[in-house]
Amino acid sequence: MSTRTADDLPFDNAFAELPPAFYTRLMPTPLPAPYFVAASAPAARLVGLDAADLAHEDIVAVFTGNHVPPRSQPLAAVYSGHQFGHWAGQLGDGRAILLGDIDGPEGRMELQLKGAGMTPYSRMGDGRAVLRSSIREFLCSEAMAALGIPTTRALMVTGSNKSVIRETMETAAVVTRMAPSFVRFGSFEHWRYRDKPEELRTLADYVIKTFYPDLAGAPSPYLALLEEVTRRTARMIAHWQSVGFMHGVMNTDNMSILGLTLDYGPFGFMEAFDVDHICNHTDQGGRYSYANQVPVGHWNCYALANALLPLIEDQEAAQAALDVYVDAYGEKFDQLLHAKLGLKSTQENDRALADDMFKLMQANHVDFTLFFRRLGDLRLEEPEADAPLRDLFLDRPAFDAWAAGYRARLRQEDSVDAERRLAMHAVNPKYVLRNYLAQVAIEKAQNGDFDEVRRLLGVLERPFDEQPGNDAYAALPPDWASHLEVSCSS
Repeated sequence: MSTRTADDLPFDNAFAELPPAFYTRLMPTPLPAPYFVAASAPAARLVGLDAADLAHEDIVAVFTGNHVPPRSQPLAAVYSGHQFGHWAGQLGDGRAILLGDIDGPEGRMELQLKGAGMTPYSRMGDGRAVLRSSIREFLCSEAMAALGIPTTRALMVTGSNKSVIRETMETAAVVTRMAPSFVRFGSFEHWRYRDKPEELRTLADYVIKTFYPDLAGAPSPYLALLEEVTRRTARMIAHWQSVGFMHGVMNTDNMSILGLTLDYGPFGFMEAFDVDHICNHTDQGGRYSYANQVPVGHWNCYALANALLPLIEDQEAAQAALDVYVDAYGEKFDQLLHAKLGLKSTQENDRALADDMFKLMQANHVDFTLFFRRLGDLRLEEPEADAPLRDLFLDRPAFDAWAAGYRARLRQEDSVDAERRLAMHAVNPKYVLRNYLAQVAIEKAQNGDFDEVRRLLGVLERPFDEQPGNDAYAALPPDWASHLEVSCSS
């Protein structure tokens, strides 16, 4: 479907059919003189739209919150959550307003305006998002999708010259996010901590009926829901770890009940490898470091289990459902790692080979993305061709020793250079959203030039392709990039 008439947008709103306690109906707060920044063609196709139409003035007005189509039923949802491990109480959509959902070729997607004004859940916030963080979320949502990682999507970004105060004075923007659902772990915690079992059951029944219909016939649908969400969460985090992605704020209100990467704030992609790297400047204790993402994901599933316990009514069964996390993560990460290493079979010493590799990367602070990409170019009988890969290491004899063991492992399965290279380059991206790339695009956008946002989006939509002419986007970060800090301020 292509539409140039905003009022023709075919909105529905299944979430609005829940009782009024789950949300507040309200209109977005308009922004003065909104303008188009960028749109994602792949995301637009998911809701049957043509990205070329999204720059039209009436469509920009809708996805800024300045005009509400007749079929839309705007609302802000309530939820609670644990933030940095501590119970934070009621939270909710403090600056996000759900316009409704649209049926697309791959199913229904909810469309949500982030930065559309104050809601009853804004607390001390102003209900706005800034251009800087909106561009980051837009680019990363689409970059993650192109990497094959479960994620919410981003349709477009619009901006306004309205001033917004953060650490400095910035300008406002709205990013239109999409997902089948924005229900979070914290949505269930809200009713559990308020001792509202009927509302808890209503929400669980809605999620099962709408998104997990196969679970409805299970002996205990709520237990089955916990197990499936735990499994999906573990697999999602395995995907994160496999590309060096760090979320930065894994609070329970940022955990999707569908196992999608949700709420892109102070995220980062690993550059110089360090398992203890913290991408969020606000996270002084390192709770959400790269290494901690795996156990924190499990902890968050425990929080969900606690929320669902009044419905499950069996603590041992809930614990057994949570126990699937370790195996689900291990199996998925092992599968992804074997693919990244170009290994077609599983052998006894593979774990030691991988452990030695990560220790070597840690000791030499090797660039995560470049290492795996260049590893695909390794040739079994031509060690001299390793130079670009070898040059990533300060301790080159240590690399040579590991590479010799890796070559021996490849020979055990009669690996063929050309075939392996093709397979490895299909799973090891050449391009990821490095913070400095986002920063360059943001600074140009803040000066009214949006071409770099659009150009970078185009690069990130094809992360595994060679893309002649775009090698600069795959280079080691410049020295100034090491001073970039990303916090929760958005």
